[in-house]
Amino acid sequence: MNQNKTIDQIYDLFAIRIIVETVRDCYAVLGVIHKMYTPIPGRFKDYIAMPKPNMYQSLHTTVIGRDGVPFEIQIRTYEMHRTAEFGIAAHWKYKEQGGSNEKATETEMSKMKWLHEILEWQKDESDSKEFMNMVKSDLSLFNENVYCFTPTGDVKNLPQGSTPIDFAYSIHSAVGNKMVGAKVNDKLVPIEYQLQNGDRVDIITSQNSRGPSRDWLKIVKSTQAKNKINQWFRHEQKDENQDRGKDLLDKYVKAKGLSLPELTKPEYIAAVLRRYSYRDWDSVLAAVGRGGIKESQVISKLLDAKHKAEDKSIDDKTVLKNIEDLTKKPEVIRKSKSGIIVKGIHDLAVRYARCCNPVPGDEVVGFVTRGRGITVHRTDCINIMDLSEDEKARRIEVEWDNNPGNGESYSTELQLFTNNRIGLIVDISKVLADDNIAIQGMNTHSAKNGKVTILLSFEVPNREVLNTIIGKLRKIQGVYEIERGKG
Repeated sequence: MNQNKTIDQIYDLFAIRIIVETVRDCYAVLGVIHKMYTPIPGRFKDYIAMPKPNMYQSLHTTVIGRDGVPFEIQIRTYEMHRTAEFGIAAHWKYKEQGGSNEKATETEMSKMKWLHEILEWQKDESDSKEFMNMVKSDLSLFNENVYCFTPTGDVKNLPQGSTPIDFAYSIHSAVGNKMVGAKVNDKLVPIEYQLQNGDRVDIITSQNSRGPSRDWLKIVKSTQAKNKINQWFRHEQKDENQDRGKDLLDKYVKAKGLSLPELTKPEYIAAVLRRYSYRDWDSVLAAVGRGGIKESQVISKLLDAKHKAEDKSIDDKTVLKNIEDLTKKPEVIRKSKSGIIVKGIHDLAVRYARCCNPVPGDEVVGFVTRGRGITVHRTDCINIMDLSEDEKARRIEVEWDNNPGNGESYSTELQLFTNNRIGLIVDISKVLADDNIAIQGMNTHSAKNGKVTILLSFEVPNREVLNTIIGKLRKIQGVYEIERGKG
């Protein structure tokens, strides 16, 4: 009763199934039955000539009995009966004769076609829930189908209500993606036209087609067409995400004074792929573009791989031994050209960490890095606070030279959290200009709630000047929080 039919519309309350040896016998029996009983018009279905998508085959006819009661008769062969009862896999044969494999017959291959389509959907669809919904949807359509013909006479079996779009994708995805129109029985029809049994459909394609429209998903009926349209959009969006991801990485490395080509060598990329479990670099770019992974994470891993490859001759034991020797030797004070005093450890170079950007006046600590000398961090830097026990052994005492005499400026970054308003950027720029500070970089991000996050990069000579600037920025209308980067 789930088809909303009344009792007098149901003709298969009484049914007879006749099983014969051959297809010829099926039609012979049908002729005898129609001679003995009066058939009901419109109730004859030939599923032998045009099988259902699940390969079900049988002749169905409804006739009027001698007492006036209608009943249904099903006529099929024994092979058709086994398929109907046990499924399409029941007749799959794998024979071996004389040590060689015998190819499956054309009939057997056609029986597996529907199962192969299911397997293809499974490969294309990563979401298991969506895949199950597709299978359920396709199974629910088996009851009602339309049979249409290509211009060459091939039969296409489609769900009831299918359109020329469904027909195009049943031929090939390339035909559907390039479709611009259709003719049915030599007449142009709109793409939402519902195909009827026996229609001869000619798909019009163009190489200039921009591809399917998202509106097609609301029109098509077959799961195959929906799957292929969605697949096309996933591929197109992947290209867009790759371009967006590459732009984000380019902007990030430029803001950090780095070069992306130098970081994207195959051996460095391989480290990123292993770390984040991606198949190739394009997948990484697509993930960055859609926000699945931050560009800072990718660049950080590339830098780590680059630094490890730069000097493999210096291992952990050598570095730790040099630090250990410092505790046994008289203290040697060394001034670097950058304004840092290091308790001597050979002639290692001194550099400032970009993660926390220390400036004179900050509490600092050195970290001995393989192949790069000493990196100076702020003591409250997250990267220093999160060191493992083995890495903590690489820390070394450093301090600022109170009389460097080099007049150097130091890069720093501030993160401003503000309410959006007209003139905000002008006011921020004026504060820095009044103190003769040049802005090195400014990135803004606006939220829907009217909040704005601004990342501001500039140079200062020391912590005192930085505190003065922070104090002035706090007085700007709309600024409610200011933070320094901590890694």
